[in-house]
Amino acid sequence: MKLVTYLKEGNEQLAVLINGFLYDAETIFPDVPNSMNMFLNYWDELFPVVSARAAEMEESQGPLRYAIPSDTVDLLAPVPLPASCRDGYAFRQHVAAARRNRKVPMIPEFDQYPVFYFTNHHSIQGPGEVRCMPDHFDKLDFELEVAIVISRHGRNIPAAEADDYIAGLMIMNDLSARTLQMEEMLLNLGPAKGKDFATVTGPWLVTPDELAEFETPCKEGHTGKSWNLRMQCRINGVEVSDGNLADMDWTFAELIERASYGVDLYPGDVIGSGTVGTGCFLELNGTGKLNDPAYQEQWLQEGDVVELEVDGLGVLSNTIVREDSDWSLLKLKKNRPA
Repeated sequence: MKLVTYLKEGNEQLAVLINGFLYDAETIFPDVPNSMNMFLNYWDELFPVVSARAAEMEESQGPLRYAIPSDTVDLLAPVPLPASCRDGYAFRQHVAAARRNRKVPMIPEFDQYPVFYFTNHHSIQGPGEVRCMPDHFDKLDFELEVAIVISRHGRNIPAAEADDYIAGLMIMNDLSARTLQMEEMLLNLGPAKGKDFATVTGPWLVTPDELAEFETPCKEGHTGKSWNLRMQCRINGVEVSDGNLADMDWTFAELIERASYGVDLYPGDVIGSGTVGTGCFLELNGTGKLNDPAYQEQWLQEGDVVELEVDGLGVLSNTIVREDSDWSLLKLKKNRPA
């Protein structure tokens, strides 16, 4: 089942995507909440009945009553205001390449435990325009990822049980202002302002049952489900990245296990995979310059259309827009002490 949140009369509206048409959740099954957050809070009770009804509707010929063409509405993030948003660091290929490009050895701790950082859950958005300040354009980057949404409350969740806490998967673009990010992290704290301005998810949330045909064994020594899903990024129609979700070393189940240690996870919490190998300009530029000192770096520019496509999860499209401001944090830096 594909779950969508769109803008209806100025408010968020939960809908189900069936054969290219949206159906408001309450038209599919009576008394279903009209918001994703409320639906997730009653996931165990509501998901079986709504998914069964949606499956029946999918077999129908043509659109049914109350059908809304999906291209006639403004899509929001599937979970418009998540309770929290963590982003993992699960692809060894990406980490190893980034460290190689900086001429530092692979960090052995990567293979010992998964890690994540918290990003700004109030800056989650869906398809459409992404507004950026002047400093964001100083090495503005995309990050090609997949994220999960938690469907039930849990604490100290073992990896062997964690897949049962996943409501679904969706595409995620962890946009990054690299100059701000790198300056902050010299102080061994962050990322903060280099990340907190926008994280994009969507276009819809796909439940695990719909992805069963893509399941594949996780990597040796790991626990949890893995999915063979091709991941691509196009900038203005030109492909710049091509990876696969099956290349995750740490599984979502293991990220859940780590995240829930001594901590409560709640319905609506979002956890990203981290960047797939080749899934950002930081890595691509580093590799290019390593192979050719004359390589021209590429970063996102005003007006660029960024499309992330993942098998089974759709296409997430955003246009980069410059805010009408010349305010710069980089210019506010204090001089060094004399």
